[in-house]
Amino acid sequence: MSGLIGVRGWLLAWLALVAPLALGQENLGDYAVQVPLSLSGEGPWYRLELPMAVHLAARHADLRDLRVFNGDGEAQAYALIQGGARERETQQDSAVKWFPLRGPLHAEQSPGVRVRRSSGGTLVEVLDDDAPHAAEEVLRGWLLDTSGIEAPLHQLILDWSAEREGFQRFSIEASDDLQHWRAWGEGQIARLSFADERIDQREVRLPGQSARYLRLLWSSPRQAPQLLSARLLSGGGDRPAALSWSADLSPSSAKAGEYRWDLPLALPLQRVRVELAEANTLAPVSVTGRREGKVQWQPLARGLLYRLPQDGQEVLQDELELHGVPVQQLRLRVDERGGGLGSAAPSIRVGIRATQLVFLARGAPPYVLATGKATGSAANLPLSTLIPGYDDQRLAALGVATAAPLLEATAGTGQAPGRDWQRLGLWAVLLAGVGLLLLMAWSLLRARPSAS
Repeated sequence: MSGLIGVRGWLLAWLALVAPLALGQENLGDYAVQVPLSLSGEGPWYRLELPMAVHLAARHADLRDLRVFNGDGEAQAYALIQGGARERETQQDSAVKWFPLRGPLHAEQSPGVRVRRSSGGTLVEVLDDDAPHAAEEVLRGWLLDTSGIEAPLHQLILDWSAEREGFQRFSIEASDDLQHWRAWGEGQIARLSFADERIDQREVRLPGQSARYLRLLWSSPRQAPQLLSARLLSGGGDRPAALSWSADLSPSSAKAGEYRWDLPLALPLQRVRVELAEANTLAPVSVTGRREGKVQWQPLARGLLYRLPQDGQEVLQDELELHGVPVQQLRLRVDERGGGLGSAAPSIRVGIRATQLVFLARGAPPYVLATGKATGSAANLPLSTLIPGYDDQRLAALGVATAAPLLEATAGTGQAPGRDWQRLGLWAVLLAGVGLLLLMAWSLLRARPSAS
């Protein structure tokens, strides 16, 4: 009996020593794609904006097979900041009052305004002080009273009378006293109908600053529409989520009015950008998607894509919202009554929410980002664990890592993914040891009757 217990003890000791070597060791050679990293700024923590090419090269959409190794082949501690985590903050949707700004058609100066308020604080009158009242006076734009919104302004949403179709371009100016105005760029809204499709582009992005008044002045005053509503989205930190875009993707199949693209894995796509190679293009389109192995196509988006001249400039609408639905195959159908998208098959770019990787640099450089391991399991830490006392300000001050273009990345050891001969050798030693111990135990058990 004591001999058998001794054999069992040797067996457990052997497993304790050899199994961690075979099972727990991260090996750079297991990863099919290896991308060199260059570091700048102050460490030891570095943050990296993951290129879309890394997402496409991974074997898992949740990046569980992502690692960072140092020059000695040691895996580094890291955290992932998933895209959109900081953008989903509370936002306020506020309806505001609007007032017409009238003036001479060919006036070079912007209309001056004067505001009078009642005891309740309501804006009751807007006058044009600088322009004389004349027969050629036209509607040149609109004044929005945003004084009731204290938070930064991020998006303007307009609605206007139905008889006005086409593109509407205007400049945006902001003021706190109606005397001094600062430029906030330009806005464009559109209402187009074609065949059985209609597109309303009513949202205009704002710079995320506060203002008591907004002034919208139309580039072509005769085209200024009658507003029906004006709303503003505001919030302390609300802003559009940053996207990571792919390179141009060519279709895997193409026929008249229908194109299909196959991705390496299912990704939660937020937007798709369709190449409009030819000018004067107008095409209603629909986008559907599905995962690998699924027969049914799922509707994702419908819209009107265009590349058209307007007031001496070119207006372009080449993107569609996909809302983060995970798909591996995309299909674009084009209504050929609009002339299609041209003679050549279009390429597309797809965008997903940007993801940051933060790692703690330990050991000797160079550092390598690795992915593409089929049996990968998640190893990322919470950011608060990786960086004690973490906050947004500290994150912005971290050193920066930059990934080399994926086409220039090293391809590893040249072995197939998962074919690591060192690990296979450890497994062989482990199995041989177990077999030897089992043989010894069997021999002891057979020897017991003769010994008695």
